[in-house]
Amino acid sequence: MVVFCVMRLFLIGLAMLASLPAVAQKPSFPNLSRLVKAGSPALKTALPAAVGDDNLKKGIAYLGEGPDFIFAVESASTPKLIVDDAPGGPMKRVKGSGFWVGTGRLKTGTVHSFSYLIDGKPFGGKTDVPAFGPYSYAKPGVPAGKLSGKLVHTSRIYPGMKSDYWIYVPAQYDPSRPAAVMVWQDGEVLAPRELPSRAQIVFDNLTHEKKIPVIIQVLISPGLAGGKQMRSIEYDTVNDTFARFLRDEILAEVQSTFNLRKDGYSRAIAGDSSGGICAFNVAWQQPDQFSRVLSRIGSFTSIQWKPGVLDGGNVYPNKIRKEAKRNIRVWLQDGSGDLENEHGSWPLQNIQMANSLKLKEYDFHLAWGTGTHNRNGGHSELAEEMIWLWRGYDPSKTDDTYQMEAIEKAKPLFRIKALNRD
Repeated sequence: MVVFCVMRLFLIGLAMLASLPAVAQKPSFPNLSRLVKAGSPALKTALPAAVGDDNLKKGIAYLGEGPDFIFAVESASTPKLIVDDAPGGPMKRVKGSGFWVGTGRLKTGTVHSFSYLIDGKPFGGKTDVPAFGPYSYAKPGVPAGKLSGKLVHTSRIYPGMKSDYWIYVPAQYDPSRPAAVMVWQDGEVLAPRELPSRAQIVFDNLTHEKKIPVIIQVLISPGLAGGKQMRSIEYDTVNDTFARFLRDEILAEVQSTFNLRKDGYSRAIAGDSSGGICAFNVAWQQPDQFSRVLSRIGSFTSIQWKPGVLDGGNVYPNKIRKEAKRNIRVWLQDGSGDLENEHGSWPLQNIQMANSLKLKEYDFHLAWGTGTHNRNGGHSELAEEMIWLWRGYDPSKTDDTYQMEAIEKAKPLFRIKALNRD
């Protein structure tokens, strides 16, 4: 009797599930692309499932894979697509709906913007749309590294501060051979394997092709002390406190488990925004510990500046020009749409940084675009950043003197030639 009742309940449950409406699965980009090319009526249900009904109404819906993009919007009249301030391709109405779709091929390794003109008026759109290159997608035969679970460190240098961090270990890591090291600020952003950064996939592909060495990636989040967010104190302050924290606490802890290189030649540090100035500051304070710097949308501004008491990132363009040259290699990334506020001008400060580094003949690169204060610019160009930072790396060496590239030496200083107003 008990078995009969259980079986009856099971069958009733199956019947109830069968009576529920089918839940639309999110179509993959290739499947959606095929529907768009065919002008299929199935787009009426596939589009909202893929990009979101609300995004269609707001005019911010898009989907991309590599250089190929699909743009979609809901409109009563024909929309005109604008991509990177230029006319995009034609928009076609989806049969039986108010949806319109258009396609385009965009340059990879950078960000783009799009919007619409509907009845002659601007509508919707997004900036900082990343177009990822081939290294940002999994490739057949490439072994995947392994991300640790979340680890928690309690600091002595910042009394009582607790910091979450993760360790990404490439498949090629051999415990008998010390590995290079790269530290990432705001590490939680890189912890998901795919979006927003696709960083782990880039690491795997570049390591497999030997375009970068075997690198232990340390992804560390800003700390919390007594309920206080410590991010700006850690990142925006110009002194050696955070550099000592990494050297004496975090990396000391990591190297108790992993075999790490201890020479600055084999260590890099990276970050975005306040994490970007932090990365530069750590290498500036301790070039013997970190000699390769990746600073994206760096906050070289006065966030923690207290005149006469404490320096902030705003001092660095002048410090570079006035102080002894450090043996560091620096990639800067920013865009003309970056922040302007009471702390300063992010775009102008990054240009100042680039010109200061150039005047002192540092080995540097400025990747400049039209992006805003957004991580997508850095995410989209990550493969190029990593290859440039680690170019020429020789595991048999523990030191090298970085020289400005001849192609950079031949170029003039950065100058602002046009403004967005009369």
